[in-house]
Amino acid sequence: MSSAVIDKANVDIKAAYLSAEDLKLAASLLYQAYHDDPVFLEIFSADKVDYEQRLRASIREELNAFWQAKQPMIGLYLGETMVGAACLNNPEDGVSSERFWHWRLKMLLGAGYFGTKQMIEKEKIVLDAVPLKKFHMLSFIAIHPLHQHHGFGHYLMAAVNTILAEHKESEGVAVYATSKKYKAFFKDVNYQFIKEVTVGNVSGSLMVYYRDKTAH
Repeated sequence: MSSAVIDKANVDIKAAYLSAEDLKLAASLLYQAYHDDPVFLEIFSADKVDYEQRLRASIREELNAFWQAKQPMIGLYLGETMVGAACLNNPEDGVSSERFWHWRLKMLLGAGYFGTKQMIEKEKIVLDAVPLKKFHMLSFIAIHPLHQHHGFGHYLMAAVNTILAEHKESEGVAVYATSKKYKAFFKDVNYQFIKEVTVGNVSGSLMVYYRDKTAH
Protein backbone atom coordinates (compact mmCIF):
# COMPACT_ATOMS: atom_id res chain seq x y z
CA MET A 1 0.00 0.00 0.00
CA SER A 2 1.51 3.29 -1.04
CA SER A 3 1.35 6.10 1.49
CA ALA A 4 -1.47 8.47 0.65
CA VAL A 5 -0.74 12.01 1.81
CA ILE A 6 -3.70 14.31 2.48
CA ASP A 7 -3.44 17.93 3.50
CA LYS A 8 -5.72 18.84 6.41
CA ALA A 9 -5.22 22.26 7.97
CA ASN A 10 -1.75 22.35 6.36
CA VAL A 11 -0.65 19.17 8.13
CA ASP A 12 0.22 15.95 6.30
CA ILE A 13 -1.93 12.93 7.05
CA LYS A 14 -0.66 9.63 5.71
CA ALA A 15 -1.46 5.96 6.09
CA ALA A 16 1.31 3.37 5.84
CA TYR A 17 2.07 -0.18 6.90
CA LEU A 18 3.45 -0.39 10.42
CA SER A 19 7.15 -1.02 10.90
CA ALA A 20 8.56 -3.15 13.73
CA GLU A 21 9.48 0.06 15.54
CA ASP A 22 5.83 1.17 15.47
CA LEU A 23 4.40 -1.86 17.26
CA LYS A 24 4.79 -0.43 20.78
CA LEU A 25 3.00 2.78 19.82
CA ALA A 26 0.25 0.81 18.10
CA ALA A 27 -0.15 -1.41 21.18
CA SER A 28 -0.56 1.70 23.35
CA LEU A 29 -3.25 3.12 21.04
CA LEU A 30 -5.14 -0.18 20.96
CA TYR A 31 -4.91 -0.54 24.74
CA GLN A 32 -6.57 2.85 25.19
CA ALA A 33 -9.24 2.02 22.61
CA TYR A 34 -10.16 -1.39 24.03
CA HIS A 35 -9.71 -0.75 27.76
CA ASP A 36 -13.48 -0.44 28.25
CA ASP A 37 -14.59 -2.77 25.45
CA PRO A 38 -17.37 -5.05 26.80
CA VAL A 39 -15.85 -8.22 25.32
CA PHE A 40 -12.43 -7.61 26.85
CA LEU A 41 -13.92 -6.50 30.16
CA GLU A 42 -15.59 -9.90 30.38
CA ILE A 43 -12.84 -12.08 28.91
CA PHE A 44 -10.10 -10.63 31.11
CA SER A 45 -12.26 -10.14 34.23
CA ALA A 46 -12.23 -6.37 34.71
CA ASP A 47 -13.05 -6.78 38.41
CA LYS A 48 -9.62 -8.31 39.08
CA VAL A 49 -6.70 -6.09 40.03
CA ASP A 50 -4.46 -7.32 37.21
CA TYR A 51 -7.00 -6.65 34.43
CA GLU A 52 -4.96 -3.90 32.82
CA GLN A 53 -1.76 -5.93 32.94
CA ARG A 54 -3.42 -8.91 31.26
CA LEU A 55 -5.11 -6.73 28.64
CA ARG A 56 -1.79 -5.09 27.76
CA ALA A 57 -0.16 -8.53 27.47
CA SER A 58 -2.96 -9.77 25.22
CA ILE A 59 -2.74 -6.81 22.84
CA ARG A 60 1.04 -7.03 22.72
CA GLU A 61 0.91 -10.73 21.82
CA GLU A 62 -1.85 -10.13 19.27
CA LEU A 63 0.29 -7.55 17.47
CA ASN A 64 3.32 -9.86 17.58
CA ALA A 65 1.21 -12.64 16.07
CA PHE A 66 -0.03 -10.30 13.32
CA TRP A 67 3.52 -9.20 12.60
CA GLN A 68 4.98 -12.71 12.45
CA ALA A 69 2.12 -13.90 10.22
CA LYS A 70 2.68 -10.88 7.94
CA GLN A 71 -0.90 -9.69 8.32
CA PRO A 72 -1.66 -6.09 7.25
CA MET A 73 -1.27 -3.54 10.05
CA ILE A 74 -1.79 0.12 9.19
CA GLY A 75 -0.68 3.24 11.00
CA LEU A 76 -2.26 6.66 10.46
CA TYR A 77 0.19 9.51 10.91
CA LEU A 78 -0.35 13.20 11.53
CA GLY A 79 3.00 14.57 10.50
CA GLU A 80 5.40 12.16 12.25
CA THR A 81 2.95 11.26 15.03
CA MET A 82 0.92 8.05 14.95
CA VAL A 83 -2.72 8.93 15.64
CA GLY A 84 -4.41 5.71 14.56
CA ALA A 85 -3.90 2.02 13.87
CA ALA A 86 -5.82 -0.87 12.30
CA CYS A 87 -5.09 -4.60 12.04
CA LEU A 88 -6.63 -7.02 9.55
CA ASN A 89 -6.49 -10.71 8.73
CA ASN A 90 -5.81 -11.56 5.08
CA PRO A 91 -8.30 -13.89 3.37
CA GLU A 92 -5.65 -15.97 1.59
CA ASP A 93 -4.23 -16.96 4.96
CA GLY A 94 -7.63 -18.38 5.88
CA VAL A 95 -9.24 -16.10 8.44
CA SER A 96 -9.36 -18.58 11.27
CA SER A 97 -9.69 -18.80 15.02
CA GLU A 98 -6.67 -21.09 15.10
CA ARG A 99 -3.49 -19.43 16.34
CA PHE A 100 0.16 -20.39 16.57
CA TRP A 101 1.01 -22.49 19.59
CA HIS A 102 3.73 -20.11 20.73
CA TRP A 103 1.12 -17.33 20.71
CA ARG A 104 -1.31 -19.44 22.76
CA LEU A 105 1.35 -20.28 25.32
CA LYS A 106 2.22 -16.61 25.73
CA MET A 107 -1.47 -15.75 25.98
CA LEU A 108 -1.84 -18.32 28.74
CA LEU A 109 0.82 -16.47 30.70
CA GLY A 110 -0.67 -13.04 30.02
CA ALA A 111 -4.41 -13.64 30.01
CA GLY A 112 -4.71 -16.89 31.90
CA TYR A 113 -6.24 -20.13 30.64
CA PHE A 114 -9.84 -18.94 30.83
CA GLY A 115 -9.10 -15.68 29.02
CA THR A 116 -7.25 -17.49 26.23
CA LYS A 117 -10.04 -20.02 25.79
CA GLN A 118 -12.65 -17.23 25.74
CA MET A 119 -10.65 -15.29 23.14
CA ILE A 120 -10.50 -18.29 20.80
CA GLU A 121 -14.20 -19.07 21.29
CA LYS A 122 -15.09 -15.41 20.61
CA GLU A 123 -13.24 -15.46 17.30
CA LYS A 124 -14.93 -18.68 16.21
CA ILE A 125 -18.44 -17.45 17.05
CA VAL A 126 -17.94 -14.18 15.17
CA LEU A 127 -16.21 -15.72 12.14
CA ASP A 128 -18.87 -18.42 11.77
CA ALA A 129 -21.52 -15.69 11.47
CA VAL A 130 -19.83 -13.84 8.56
CA PRO A 131 -21.88 -14.40 5.35
CA LEU A 132 -18.80 -14.47 3.09
CA LYS A 133 -16.38 -17.20 2.00
CA LYS A 134 -13.22 -15.13 1.51
CA PHE A 135 -12.93 -11.91 3.43
CA HIS A 136 -10.74 -9.66 5.52
CA MET A 137 -11.45 -9.41 9.24
CA LEU A 138 -10.86 -6.03 10.86
CA SER A 139 -9.63 -7.24 14.24
CA PHE A 140 -8.50 -3.96 15.80
CA ILE A 141 -8.96 -0.27 15.06
CA ALA A 142 -8.06 2.76 17.16
CA ILE A 143 -7.74 6.54 16.93
CA HIS A 144 -5.86 8.41 19.65
CA PRO A 145 -8.35 9.93 22.16
CA LEU A 146 -7.04 13.46 21.53
CA HIS A 147 -7.65 13.10 17.78
CA GLN A 148 -11.11 11.56 17.76
CA HIS A 149 -14.11 13.26 16.12
CA HIS A 150 -11.89 15.03 13.57
CA GLY A 151 -12.39 12.67 10.63
CA PHE A 152 -9.20 10.65 11.14
CA GLY A 153 -11.17 7.42 11.44
CA HIS A 154 -12.43 7.94 7.88
CA TYR A 155 -8.86 8.30 6.62
CA LEU A 156 -7.94 5.06 8.38
CA MET A 157 -10.91 3.25 6.85
CA ALA A 158 -9.91 4.57 3.41
CA ALA A 159 -6.56 2.83 3.95
CA VAL A 160 -8.42 -0.37 4.89
CA ASN A 161 -10.34 -0.08 1.60
CA THR A 162 -7.01 0.24 -0.22
CA ILE A 163 -5.95 -3.12 1.21
CA LEU A 164 -9.26 -4.63 0.12
CA ALA A 165 -8.72 -3.24 -3.39
CA GLU A 166 -5.30 -4.93 -3.52
CA HIS A 167 -6.80 -8.36 -2.75
CA LYS A 168 -9.18 -9.11 -5.62
CA GLU A 169 -10.27 -12.46 -4.16
CA SER A 170 -11.60 -10.86 -0.97
CA GLU A 171 -15.36 -10.31 -0.97
CA GLY A 172 -15.22 -7.63 1.70
CA VAL A 173 -14.25 -6.68 5.25
CA ALA A 174 -16.05 -7.88 8.38
CA VAL A 175 -15.96 -6.29 11.84
CA TYR A 176 -17.52 -7.02 15.23
CA ALA A 177 -18.73 -3.78 16.85
CA THR A 178 -19.53 -3.97 20.56
CA SER A 179 -20.66 -0.39 21.20
CA LYS A 180 -23.23 1.98 19.68
CA LYS A 181 -20.40 4.42 18.95
CA TYR A 182 -18.50 1.92 16.81
CA LYS A 183 -21.67 0.64 15.15
CA ALA A 184 -22.59 4.21 14.12
CA PHE A 185 -19.05 4.83 12.85
CA PHE A 186 -18.96 1.70 10.68
CA LYS A 187 -22.44 2.42 9.34
CA ASP A 188 -21.17 5.87 8.36
CA VAL A 189 -18.36 4.30 6.29
CA ASN A 190 -20.79 1.98 4.44
CA TYR A 191 -20.62 -1.17 6.56
CA GLN A 192 -23.89 -3.09 6.57
CA PHE A 193 -25.37 -4.57 9.72
CA ILE A 194 -25.64 -8.37 9.41
CA LYS A 195 -26.82 -9.60 12.81
CA GLU A 196 -26.34 -9.37 16.54
CA VAL A 197 -23.81 -11.92 17.78
CA THR A 198 -23.57 -12.86 21.45
CA VAL A 199 -20.20 -13.79 22.94
CA GLY A 200 -20.53 -14.90 26.55
CA ASN A 201 -22.69 -12.23 28.17
CA VAL A 202 -21.86 -9.57 25.59
CA SER A 203 -23.85 -8.77 22.46
CA GLY A 204 -22.28 -7.00 19.49
CA SER A 205 -23.06 -6.14 15.88
CA LEU A 206 -21.47 -8.10 13.06
CA MET A 207 -21.04 -5.67 10.15
CA VAL A 208 -19.67 -6.13 6.65
CA TYR A 209 -18.30 -3.83 3.96
CA TYR A 210 -18.99 -5.55 0.63
CA ARG A 211 -16.61 -5.19 -2.29
CA ASP A 212 -19.57 -5.59 -4.68
CA LYS A 213 -22.09 -3.25 -3.08
CA THR A 214 -24.60 -3.74 -5.90
CA ALA A 215 -25.11 -7.39 -4.96
CA HIS A 216 -26.43 -6.58 -1.49
